[in-house]
Amino acid sequence: MFFWLKKFLGFWLMPLPFCLILLLVGLGLTRLRAGRHARLGRGLALAGLGLLLLFSNKYVSIWLVHPIEARYPAIPELQAGRPPPPALAACRFVVVLGGGNGNSAGLSATNQLSTSALARITEAVRLLRVLPDARLVVSGPADAANHPSHATMLARAAESLGVAPDRIAYIDQARDTEDESHAVARIAGPAPFALVTSAWHMPRAMALFHHAGLAPLACPADFTAHTGDNFQWPDLFWDLPSLERSTWAVRERLGYLWIWLRGKT
Repeated sequence: MFFWLKKFLGFWLMPLPFCLILLLVGLGLTRLRAGRHARLGRGLALAGLGLLLLFSNKYVSIWLVHPIEARYPAIPELQAGRPPPPALAACRFVVVLGGGNGNSAGLSATNQLSTSALARITEAVRLLRVLPDARLVVSGPADAANHPSHATMLARAAESLGVAPDRIAYIDQARDTEDESHAVARIAGPAPFALVTSAWHMPRAMALFHHAGLAPLACPADFTAHTGDNFQWPDLFWDLPSLERSTWAVRERLGYLWIWLRGKT
């Protein structure tokens, strides 16, 4: 019950639902004849519209998410025949946190993964190629009883990219990052491991895994803020990817605040 309450409240605090609530409540209040309520309604409606425009702006969204994504550096290019960085070479597991997938008959696993999940498993396979003795740990439950678990979809994608099935371990019951940290503790124990998740999710994930007494090496993937891109005039305007980028930034800050309040950072 508590898990679903957290999900429900978290949903309504995300930029799009929150802004829509402000707009709808504001428009409803403006229909009241009382002047005070009408003024409040106009203020709420303008606030909802203004926030929605800000969250949908590319520069604002990059400003929100870049500090989170820059917290942990990415693993650099790994050259064939040369040893990986010492911290990575010590890893005995490569753990990929769940990122969601669809379910469409006839599509390959790589085509059913979300963009975040595909970026994560691709990074994991890249690391496994220089860690011949490491095992892959994939995580994520099924979204329905008649669907394969997300961990299974990640494993199928990894196998199609060349990972041997006997190198893969599954976590298919963990519902969130905190659950995943406890499940990984049972598999990896004190052994160092590479933790692969989206760059915008990495600070919260690392805090929870450290709190669980584990030794993760941050291996972020799925970067969304590319600050080295050349400026183009459409960058001044608004689009859906920017709203999504802002949503990740807001969600992770709220999530980190929640675990901080519970003493898990």
